[in-house]
Amino acid sequence: LGVLHSRIGDDLLSSDYLMADETTIKVLDRDKPGATHLGYYWAYLDPLRLASLFEYEKGRGGCYVRSHLDGFQGYVQTDAYAAYDSMPQVNPGVKMMGCWAHVRRKFVDALSTEQEQSEWFITQIQRLYAIERFCRLMELTPQERLAIRENAIPILEDIKARMLKLATTLTPKNVLHIAIRYTLNQWNELLVYTTDGRLEIDNNLVENSIRPIALGRKNYLFAGDHEAAQRAAIIYTLLASCKARQINPLAYL
Repeated sequence: LGVLHSRIGDDLLSSDYLMADETTIKVLDRDKPGATHLGYYWAYLDPLRLASLFEYEKGRGGCYVRSHLDGFQGYVQTDAYAAYDSMPQVNPGVKMMGCWAHVRRKFVDALSTEQEQSEWFITQIQRLYAIERFCRLMELTPQERLAIRENAIPILEDIKARMLKLATTLTPKNVLHIAIRYTLNQWNELLVYTTDGRLEIDNNLVENSIRPIALGRKNYLFAGDHEAAQRAAIIYTLLASCKARQINPLAYL
């Protein structure tokens, strides 16, 4: 299975659009008797060719993603986690993308203290998603999808204008201010999806691919060692790729 995992990894690097995310896994460590090490599964998804790759690493630093995507050229869509920030500097062929689902969550968090303003932003984001929903229902081609997304431009302009106006009136610790800063800090990345009809508005597809890991953690609690955690990543890679392509994983294996 390790050979297949390696080939899937090589194939993903030949893509020009990847979604990325990461999640935790507790690992028994001989150097920490009576305790577990908190490791990470790094997940990568090619949403166009429906291929998934999982890699286990002991940490969550930017050095890992730079190693995984060494030589990659294209779009990388993430939740704005800082580990990915250095990618364009290290590799000029990488163009970072933002995720509107994560932006929406920030404004949902602000509902409890700034309900009226937060609801306005959430409504505008829902309008962006309505455009995407229409494109899916109509099964539009990437070129047609790009044309329809012209309708998102005035909505995006209104969102930015409202954020800039409100940002000067809120304290830095205000939850709505935090949501606004989160959005403005990656504004250019959040607009990238409007430039190419193949791209998605969020990275929910890769988040969905790591949900089985959350279920697994409740069942097996931890990996026996770091090598076992990587073996699990290999199996997760094959199962997630089968699921994305609607292949029976048991029959495939």
